[in-house]
Amino acid sequence: MVQANKKSKEPQQPTVFDLQNYLKQQKGVVEQALDRSIAIAKPEKIYEAMRYSLLAGGKRLRPILCLATCQLTGGTVEMAMPTACALEMIHTMSLIHDDLPAMDNDDFRRGKPTNHKVYGDDIAILAGDGLLAYAFEYVATQTKNVAPENILRVVACLGRTVGAAGLVGGQVLDLESEGKSDITAETLSFIHTHKTGALLEASVVSGAILANASAEDIDKLSQYAQNIGLAFQIIDDILDITATDEQLGKTAGKDLSAQKATYPSLWGLEKSRLKARELVDNAIAQVADYGAAAEPLRAVAKYIVTRDR
Repeated sequence: MVQANKKSKEPQQPTVFDLQNYLKQQKGVVEQALDRSIAIAKPEKIYEAMRYSLLAGGKRLRPILCLATCQLTGGTVEMAMPTACALEMIHTMSLIHDDLPAMDNDDFRRGKPTNHKVYGDDIAILAGDGLLAYAFEYVATQTKNVAPENILRVVACLGRTVGAAGLVGGQVLDLESEGKSDITAETLSFIHTHKTGALLEASVVSGAILANASAEDIDKLSQYAQNIGLAFQIIDDILDITATDEQLGKTAGKDLSAQKATYPSLWGLEKSRLKARELVDNAIAQVADYGAAAEPLRAVAKYIVTRDR
């Protein structure tokens, strides 16, 4: 009897995580949720101003990180989406206020005229205030299937992140440091850990809190977020020097013209790039124990040091 030859099975190649497709899909889900989150009501102008900046595009990195960590630690997109939207509302508020003449005085954001250029300084301030207040309301009223104490923890986390202990404190020291030539790396790190890093950390940690993650998980994810937060700012400083207005969607070279201390001004471009890569390596090490499930977080960390806008 002649036996048929059996084809040997070739070993399957590991699937390569497609970050661009992942970000595109997640961004689409977030965009739809943001569009539904705020409807036009009276007085129409304030809602239009809030929606103008909230729906102006952007990477949506903060809400995407919130969704990713919630899923990683056993939660769902549905339970995390209200907080994900709230994080983008808070981030948008910070951009509206950052662009005001009293702050960074910028005319363009995400390739469009800034909020105050369209609606005036007064409405821009109020649009930011409206988004900030609504962010907390949205978490409290729209979060489903999450223990009340965990919703309360998220609200407290967001409050601390956006206040004097976080974003506001970092912005104050940033303003006070303009034009000074003696700013140290420690001061610069404090500014950006609070002004930029705090909201990225809250994005990562809040997703885990909603999923009722353990204290050990939250600590690891917090360390991951602190590392990518500082790396993100270092790359932002580099891009302010090396990128064009079109790439950034805002005015390039603003840090230099405002005489702001930046990582490249302290360390130079190459050392700054090396430091960013070191921080990303440290971030990736924090999520090593999660295996393939943490691939979105690893890929996002790598993306931070390779992005061009």
